[in-house]
Amino acid sequence: LIVCVKPQQMAEALASLRPSVTQRHLVISIAAGVRIRAIEENLADGVRVVRAMRNQACLVGLSATAFSTGKNATAEDRSTVEDIFSSVGRVYLVDEEMLDAVTGLSGSGPAYAYMVIEALAEGGVKAGLTREVAIALAAQTLLGAATMVLETRRHPEELWKLVATPGGTTEAGMRALNEGGLKDALVRAVVEATKRSKELSK
Repeated sequence: LIVCVKPQQMAEALASLRPSVTQRHLVISIAAGVRIRAIEENLADGVRVVRAMRNQACLVGLSATAFSTGKNATAEDRSTVEDIFSSVGRVYLVDEEMLDAVTGLSGSGPAYAYMVIEALAEGGVKAGLTREVAIALAAQTLLGAATMVLETRRHPEELWKLVATPGGTTEAGMRALNEGGLKDALVRAVVEATKRSKELSK
């Protein structure tokens, strides 16, 4: 049973489910900020609970999903959850305490990536490309770079250093990024989003 409601609707949803959900059921919550313990306390004893955080890219089969298991969840339940979410992307098991960080990084992350694509495309337009071509090139470039990291399993720094030839065009571009504080801004974005996730879960 997958519970997909807004956090503020969770109490009402659990109240309606409580009479019919038993130990035979696995409840998977994708409501942001609602702790496993809170779900378990509002259902019958022994109900198996899993909490998951996926992102918008699940719509195209490329989600980054992380999940945590409750005290009654079994190894078979973990396998079931992995099977479900691997159908829409990659899946990672983490401690529940890490789900706020997951929210700040991969849950909110698509928005950061869209902004990077938007900025790259704007640069392309200023350099003379049409907006349509610039957006397509920027998006494909990020997709390719992400795939390189995942498929080669090489550290991102190692990969960008392979591209940034001393005295070349990429090095000039990287210098501009460093001067503009891109890396620090993205780090702050994840930290602030994580902080907000923790606040919302209280």
